[in-house]
Amino acid sequence: MSKSLLKSTSWAMGCMLIVFGFAACGHAAEEAQKVEYTNRREVMQNEALRRDFTLQGEYTVKKEGETYGLQLIADGGGKFRFAGYYGGLPNEHWQTDDPRVLGNVILEDNTLQFETTKFYDLGKEQALEELPQEFKSFKAVYEIVSPQRPENNNQRVRGLAGPTVTLKAGLGSDSYEFQKVVRRSPTLGEKAPEGAVVIFDGSHLDQFEPGARLNESQRPAQNTLWSEALTKPLEQKPFHLHLEFLTSYMPTAHGQGRSNSGVYLNECYECQILDSFGLNLANNECGGFYSIKAPDINACFPPLTWQTYDFFFTPPKYDGDKKVENARLTLKLNGVTIHNDIELIHETPGRKREANEPRGLYLQGHGNNVQYRNIWVKYQ
Repeated sequence: MSKSLLKSTSWAMGCMLIVFGFAACGHAAEEAQKVEYTNRREVMQNEALRRDFTLQGEYTVKKEGETYGLQLIADGGGKFRFAGYYGGLPNEHWQTDDPRVLGNVILEDNTLQFETTKFYDLGKEQALEELPQEFKSFKAVYEIVSPQRPENNNQRVRGLAGPTVTLKAGLGSDSYEFQKVVRRSPTLGEKAPEGAVVIFDGSHLDQFEPGARLNESQRPAQNTLWSEALTKPLEQKPFHLHLEFLTSYMPTAHGQGRSNSGVYLNECYECQILDSFGLNLANNECGGFYSIKAPDINACFPPLTWQTYDFFFTPPKYDGDKKVENARLTLKLNGVTIHNDIELIHETPGRKREANEPRGLYLQGHGNNVQYRNIWVKYQ
């Protein structure tokens, strides 16, 4: 199938197999009692949470030389949204000018029913012509296979894989089998290079002003940092800042309430942190700078997955108190460049105004327990 046919119903017939529908399905009241989950252990102990969380994530399929990607986003209580991509998942083969399909999903027993709400034409915010009725709704059967665990359930196995998930869908004589994939950032766990300043490695808070807080529920050698926290002032010269963050699983929350935090460079330029997995691009979503610029591509992974920011930041230049050059920034999210040498033309809301003075790195507290680790700065 060629890209020249992507606007046709024939493409839709193939691609729509990854699109699935919406409805509500009741679940245990336990989930409503706690809307924020900060580790996989507490999610996997609850049957309803475990199923939805396990189904959420990224899937791919290859069919007749074409690749399709699917992101399944949990909304709690058996409800999901989805985003489908021609060419594969974002950051790999799919580009922002390729078609994208959005919709809602209902879970019934072991069946997912998908309904398309928007079918974007080559990345434009404009739906294609209406599809024939028979292509508006599809079903897929899911299969979850848990890994074999040791006979002694108390035995810990390092690196034990999670469940494998397959979605099987078909239309007429065609069948599609989507396999769940788990991606990792290429800079995850990257060690501070020689000469770098280690801001946080889990062992102490010496580089922070009073008020920073450890998440001591982790094993001692793997303590993480809860936002909010402010570092001591950094030097006023270009630097590479590496940090890793983990958003909470909040399936019943939406928008700015879905695991919200932020990284303020110079305490005045906020790069948003949010569970924006599978969402559209906006300057108030993960990787965006409020009122300045949205990321070029959504490189987010699902919640409770460690993700990476690599900031390459040049501070503004001043003549006395007068700014003569704007700050500049290149930013990689999970190894993908989402801002390429952009100007930060003014401060973002919520913290301080621009000024010619040494300042720290501020991790925003926004009511959610976003976690941070492996933070270091290498001055250029």
